[in-house]
Amino acid sequence: MRLGFVGAGRMGRPMVDRLVQAGHEVRVLGRSPESRSALADSGAAAQADLAAVADGADVVLVCVFTDDQVRQVCVDDGLLAAMRPGTTLVVHTTCNPRTVEGLAEHAAPHGVSVVDAAISGGPHDIAAGRLTILVGGDDAAFEAARPALSAYGDPVLHVGPLGHGQRVKLVNNAVFTANIGLLAAAVDLGKQLGIDESTLLSALPHGSAASRALQGVAGRGSVAAFFDSVGEFVRKDIAVVRSVTADLGTDLGVLDAVIPAGS
Repeated sequence: MRLGFVGAGRMGRPMVDRLVQAGHEVRVLGRSPESRSALADSGAAAQADLAAVADGADVVLVCVFTDDQVRQVCVDDGLLAAMRPGTTLVVHTTCNPRTVEGLAEHAAPHGVSVVDAAISGGPHDIAAGRLTILVGGDDAAFEAARPALSAYGDPVLHVGPLGHGQRVKLVNNAVFTANIGLLAAAVDLGKQLGIDESTLLSALPHGSAASRALQGVAGRGSVAAFFDSVGEFVRKDIAVVRSVTADLGTDLGVLDAVIPAGS
């Protein structure tokens, strides 16, 4: 497939590498000569502007950080306008479902389909081809995007219509963050029982308390160190899910009671 890619950063760069390794022709936005040189070393075709990224692409993937950046790239800077009719835009950014639904309204006059493809995992999962991808969109758009997503995703899950990839991811991240809060409480309990944190964290992953969050905490050696490593992403996503639930006139319920302060 001929693909365009915007957002070759911490998560996006290993995606580009996997796409190239899978035999896809990948055009990637590189805004500086240095970034274009680094991208060219991977076998991708580095481009200086969005029109060149979109030129001839069957699918364009966007992996920027915030809702504002998604709207800036896709609408204000003209990515959607540069895409040809019949192509598909894939948004990997974890964002408010309204953001991708709004993109679809902008995309429709251009004949472009949109899917949201929220991701769960890290750069090491991408490199290993085992990133979890939660996709929202109609069946045809999902099938159009699947060959690209399968280069680094396993499983690639179609979870419903447009926006549902984001909704499932936001629930996932609320539970994940609540698990970090529960682990902080567990460490406090252990200290009251005379067990130091490192001893507790070396034992719990082998018992029924095991979880993805616990695995990450144990790998970092402490709850505080792990939260420092993921805090930037967690805070952004928790702010989004709180905004979404507030719009619905509800809240996170018991999850909010255990989500760490400052999230």
